[in-house]
Amino acid sequence: MTKKNFINFHVLISHSPSCLNRDDMNMQKTAVFGGVNRVRISSQSLKRAIRKSDYYQANLGAPSVRTRDLNKLKARFTELLKDRFDAELINRALEWISGKEGIAEGVTADAVAPWSVDEVTHFCEIISADDQQDIKKLEKQIEKEARPFRAAMSNTVDIALSGRMATSGLMSNLPVDGALAVAHAITTHAVEPQDVDWFTAVDDLTQDAGDTGAGHLDTQQFSSGVFYRYASLNLRQLQVNLGLIDHIKAEETAESRQRALDIAHHVFHLLATVVPSAKQQSFAAHNLADFAIVSFADQPISLANAFEEPVRRDYKLAGFLKPSIQCLANYWGRMNRAYGLDEQARAFAVDASFEMGGKPPLDSLKAVEDWIAEDGQE
Repeated sequence: MTKKNFINFHVLISHSPSCLNRDDMNMQKTAVFGGVNRVRISSQSLKRAIRKSDYYQANLGAPSVRTRDLNKLKARFTELLKDRFDAELINRALEWISGKEGIAEGVTADAVAPWSVDEVTHFCEIISADDQQDIKKLEKQIEKEARPFRAAMSNTVDIALSGRMATSGLMSNLPVDGALAVAHAITTHAVEPQDVDWFTAVDDLTQDAGDTGAGHLDTQQFSSGVFYRYASLNLRQLQVNLGLIDHIKAEETAESRQRALDIAHHVFHLLATVVPSAKQQSFAAHNLADFAIVSFADQPISLANAFEEPVRRDYKLAGFLKPSIQCLANYWGRMNRAYGLDEQARAFAVDASFEMGGKPPLDSLKAVEDWIAEDGQE
């Protein structure tokens, strides 16, 4: 069987009343799709929640440090690496990587970038091993063979997944094309109008003195809905980014592909379980996925158009969740039939009372994770 390069993740999560992602006006993020208003959770919000989650750090390691402030970055890395390198060497490595000389208070990079402590360690080792080392020699070294430099970042998985781009310094010689594409999550149905919570905070001491009225009052938009999350993982690109193969057209090895699959099964777990933290102390919308389709495919394919015509409540099915599940499963079947996609797919369902592609859905998240880690083999 030809091994397919992409894994498509399609996840449905029904969120109870919440406000998981807001804009600069403190309004809930939305999008118009299919001519109606949907509530939206941005991909940036979701990716940050994923890499900051306890599960991520327990299973994929420490994430990168994302900052523009080079002086604070220098202080952090100097503390982390103080038992291995002196402060001057760490400063020189950061100057060369960032392309900024004289890192001091107020010195910033051109943009917020992800920084890997392992990458800085690698450059410190190279610089300390050669007294004649300079930035020009390193540029040529990277141009000749970038793989060892990518491998130095292999423990910083979020860079391999999300990518990195820079316009100056050695970082610009090591661009990383993201292996994981994540869509903005949107509700499968229209949400119009959204609800508004008018809330107050009572000042206990003022009330005890006999005064009336609230110490603070405000409003907050919120809503509930079934959200469709979609992401696609390019397995070869992930292997390139981890320094496991030389380039996107290079032959995979059994070991390099397995490393990518091991990461992929954790990605699925995260997409099915992680929720952004915004306003959670007020709403506690800690909801897990009710349904998912995972497929090994020859190309990335979103199934968002399953919901271009917004889901409507069925009087027999009551809410939006069950009709959303049916729409997604049926649309996957129609697209595979129409285009002869030949995807290797399995569904996960909390309620496993139906079939998809002639197979019952798996009824545990772990079963899907194991199926991914085993390269989609039954």
